[in-house]
Amino acid sequence: MPPINAPNTPRTIAVFDSGFGGLTVLRELLPLLPGTRFLYLGDTARLPYGAKSQQTIARYALSSAAFLLAQGAEMLVVACNTASALALEEVKAALPIPVVGVIEPGVAAASAAGKAASSSASVLVLATSATVQSAAYTRACLAAGLNAYEKACPLLVPLVEEGWIDHPVTAEVLRIYLGEALAAAPEVQTLVLGCTHYPLIKPLIERTLTELNHPLHIVDSASATAHAAAKVLPAAEAATPTSCTFYATDSIEKFQRLGSAFLGRELPSVELLDLGG
Repeated sequence: MPPINAPNTPRTIAVFDSGFGGLTVLRELLPLLPGTRFLYLGDTARLPYGAKSQQTIARYALSSAAFLLAQGAEMLVVACNTASALALEEVKAALPIPVVGVIEPGVAAASAAGKAASSSASVLVLATSATVQSAAYTRACLAAGLNAYEKACPLLVPLVEEGWIDHPVTAEVLRIYLGEALAAAPEVQTLVLGCTHYPLIKPLIERTLTELNHPLHIVDSASATAHAAAKVLPAAEAATPTSCTFYATDSIEKFQRLGSAFLGRELPSVELLDLGG
């Protein structure tokens, strides 16, 4: 095998998540970085990360990162909000390659949107309970000169994974969550999708906001993360085909079935990976 940086060898970018959601980041990366060798690892055996301690999440993230580095990764995208919130600094310190998380790119995009519109410096962040409890978005927003109102939406991930992306139950749950959030923070003009599952229900979110007579500028953190990663490691000039290798630590049949919805295309074979406990 030729060395990673040999002529006509594509760049290798790894994307890591606790499950399926990070595939929305990979979906955004594919058109931005053609000719790239992508590696995707879904740590499905150990999800949900949100119920684990910070030390355990860091250990999980580091073991996944070490495996991907050994496969030739030249950059790692931590496409998991929980891991980005609780373990990103540990991963950055442990790896000799660039590491990009999902929180700061989403906040940067929200800040840019607010400045462009000269609108309120307050943003609404929809996220999982674990991400909200970490207050990672609040800290990142404060650093960017923004006020953040974080709304935990624990029912959305299971509804998305059930495939109910345009379902009356999901619409009603969204109406309740958004109604509560907007009642508490009516001044917000920007909404950050703080979970990589949420891009699948972005049209439903937009429709619900219209019904509530409170349309917002929506920042897709998956898209923002992909654009941030593309700036760190641009596509190589070599004319090589794009390739994707998928790893999951459990339930590869389910991963392949659900993953196609997140990636927006059929997944090829998924390799079962044992990272230990």
